[in-house]
Amino acid sequence: MAPRRTIRSTADQETVNATTVTNAQLQTMIDQGVTAALAARDALRSTNGDDSHNSGTCVRRTERAARECTYTDFLKCQPLPFKGTEGVASLSQWCERMETIFHISNCTAENQVKFATCTLHSVALTWWNTHVQIVVHEAAYGMSWKTLMKMMTDKYCPRNEIRKLEMEIWELKVKGT
Repeated sequence: MAPRRTIRSTADQETVNATTVTNAQLQTMIDQGVTAALAARDALRSTNGDDSHNSGTCVRRTERAARECTYTDFLKCQPLPFKGTEGVASLSQWCERMETIFHISNCTAENQVKFATCTLHSVALTWWNTHVQIVVHEAAYGMSWKTLMKMMTDKYCPRNEIRKLEMEIWELKVKGT
């Protein structure tokens, strides 16, 4: 059977009891609603400040804990090898690349020296192995990344080479002057 339609004979109660609203009053109500909605959104955003994410859905989910970097993760970032024969520019590039890889792979401070020294080859590897024999394994790998960089800079960037580069930079002139 088909549905039956009913026709109302009386006017809706809502239209009979309706109040008139001016444009200014309507605009005020809209502004209040927008302000309340923005305040609610900002409140949700501020709960997001503790590294939990809710993406505006009011359903809180916790951020996954960062996984500790493994040597395999480190190698996937393709670290540059350092031989110790290339000079200041190569050491600088190697150090910068290592720092970038440490950041990308979430490498902990405890693993930085261990992983970085695995990229040493040739003369640099011989120097590192000698250092490990002198100061014992735990002390060598227990040093900070900054200490390793300082030691390598002292070893592979002789003062005269650094001064020569500084003079070269000072003597550079801007084209067109």
